[in-house]
Amino acid sequence: MSWLDRLFHHDAPAQQPAPAPVQTAPQPMESLPIERTGLMGEYDQSGLAKRVAKAFDDAGLTDHQTVWIAQTGTTVVLKGKAADQQLLDKMVGIAKGVEGTKAVDTTNVKIGA
Repeated sequence: MSWLDRLFHHDAPAQQPAPAPVQTAPQPMESLPIERTGLMGEYDQSGLAKRVAKAFDDAGLTDHQTVWIAQTGTTVVLKGKAADQQLLDKMVGIAKGVEGTKAVDTTNVKIGA
């Protein structure tokens, strides 16, 4: 089971070819806060957490089903149990690499079995 599927009950979006551009009059751009940008560029309240889950999947990080991902603004919050400090450090490194992550909170992660 993937991180995305377990935490958010869906698989990663399939890569689809970009649609042909449509010529329209320029419209004012309304930008989304990066932490609220979803997997496909849409508004998503949990966008950052979902993008971190996808990054964990893309990195081949095995989902041990003991760590949960949440977010508070631009802070990624990890909760639960990690097998060891090395695994937690890897998760933190991956999460910090996701655009929009300003900090990673691991205060609610216990190390060990």
